[in-house]
Amino acid sequence: MSHKLEFLAGDFVVYPAHGVGRVEGVETHQIAGQEVTLYAITFEKERMTLKVPVAKAKNSGLRRLSTKDRIKVALETLQGRSRVRRTMWSRRAQEYEAKINSGDPVSIAEVVRDLYRGGDQCDQSYSERQIYQAALERLARELAAVEKIDEIKATERLEQVLLKAA
Repeated sequence: MSHKLEFLAGDFVVYPAHGVGRVEGVETHQIAGQEVTLYAITFEKERMTLKVPVAKAKNSGLRRLSTKDRIKVALETLQGRSRVRRTMWSRRAQEYEAKINSGDPVSIAEVVRDLYRGGDQCDQSYSERQIYQAALERLARELAAVEKIDEIKATERLEQVLLKAA
C-alpha cells in the first residue's frame, strides 16, 4: 500500500523530539520482508539522520514548518507574564520537557518565557538553564527556518522580545 508523499527532498520539517530538520530524500528499504518507504531527515546541529516511515510520518508528529502567523503567536507568548507554578521542580521539569518535545512553537515559547531570567541568570539552577537553553534553541531554529535568517539572528531576536517584555 502506497502513501502519498507529503514532503520532498529539500523541504524543512519539524520532528517533535528533535526540532527542525531537512528532508534529504525518500528511500525504499526491505525491512523484515516488507518494502518500506522512508523519509531521510537530517538534523544539522545534532549531526544526525533520522529515517521516518512515510506511513507513520503523521502519527510521529512530523510536520511542515510553522506559518508566520503561528510564529507571531509564539513571539506574543514570549511577551506574556511568566506562569511558574509552585509545584516541585521535578514535576515542572517534566512538563517543560513535554512542551519542548511537543514541537509546538507556542508551547516551546511558554517554556522560554517561564524560565527566562534576563541578565541575572544566577538564580537559575543548572537544570533550569539546560531546559531554558534547549527551548530557546528549538524555538530559534524554527524561527530561523521560517524567517530565512541564521540561528544566531533568530536567537538575538527572541532575546530582544524577552528583554522588552521583562
